[in-house]
Amino acid sequence: MQTTTPIPTAIADSGTRLPTFDGPQAWTGPQMAGRDDWRHALDAGEVAELDAAVRAAEARRVDLVTMRAADFPLPRLASRLAAVRRHVLHGPGFFMLRGVPVERYTMLQSALAFRGIGAHLGEALSQNGKGHVLGHVANLGLDYGAATTRGYQTPAELRFHTDGGDIVSLLCLKPSRSGGLSRIASSTSVWNALVEREPRLAAALLRPYALSRWGEVGPGQPGWVSLPLFAPHAGRMVAFFVMSAIEKAQAFPDAPRLDPLAREALDAVNELAGSDALRLDMDFRPGDTQWLCNHSILHARTAYEDWPEPERRRHLLRLWLACDDGPAVPAHLTVGFQGATAGGRPAGIRVPGVPLVAPLEPA
Repeated sequence: MQTTTPIPTAIADSGTRLPTFDGPQAWTGPQMAGRDDWRHALDAGEVAELDAAVRAAEARRVDLVTMRAADFPLPRLASRLAAVRRHVLHGPGFFMLRGVPVERYTMLQSALAFRGIGAHLGEALSQNGKGHVLGHVANLGLDYGAATTRGYQTPAELRFHTDGGDIVSLLCLKPSRSGGLSRIASSTSVWNALVEREPRLAAALLRPYALSRWGEVGPGQPGWVSLPLFAPHAGRMVAFFVMSAIEKAQAFPDAPRLDPLAREALDAVNELAGSDALRLDMDFRPGDTQWLCNHSILHARTAYEDWPEPERRRHLLRLWLACDDGPAVPAHLTVGFQGATAGGRPAGIRVPGVPLVAPLEPA
């Protein structure tokens, strides 16, 4: 079992300096904007190889739920995807792979391509209480303020947060009419900035916070879970930060109340992550895939306006992946919260008795 040694919050009050981290996960948006090592556009040969793999998987009726890398051979792309995995898990924590030809793929073919690429990076996880290993990010007309509504089901602005598993990935099928800009920031750099500017707020993030499970609970599970939002572990700062889940947990009468210091710390994370000094913006085009390490990347989205025609509306596919070669993570991300895969990685959202499925339409 992996363990973590939390830093006592009292050391901030005693004047002892909180640690900062200077590994490859500590970057700023302006630094990365001028670099090309985090993005790649598929060339003609790579697209041809992807096409062949999609056709073969479709002909063999490969199951989207159980698909593995061996079910989707990519002799040429495999080495590039291995480099992407290292870059995401052990480097800066993000990558943009462009050029999946979704404009000429059917929905099934797009799903096969995305799942197939993802299978070379990790194991697909359930993303919600319905057992979806293939997620759909689209406006379902739901009220974001409702206790069980997830932000990806609405066109609302999404504040900086992390998702479940080691990697979260999106494939853009159709962009919005306007808005919907993807924003990312290094949670390590956010931590470092807080230590420099407001160590009392940094220390507050090491304490446990209550987070709602959005009603996605199994028998005997509480509706909320308590865990620290930032945790130093094995030489890295590991973050798990979901503002909406923290706020919605306050509806539970037995959940600890947010005090003024906690609220100030939460606001500071979102403000720093969204600042020009730290933030990196990405504009999704059809065929773009974005790959993020949840343990070191915070991501957000601006609000968007959709097209009036249903067939043109914004639609992204999503994957949560567990990676056996991922960075060491503290036990609170597996024990009592997400659970663990056979490889000991955070296992996403699993409700006992709910089968894994890969729907081809938003639901």
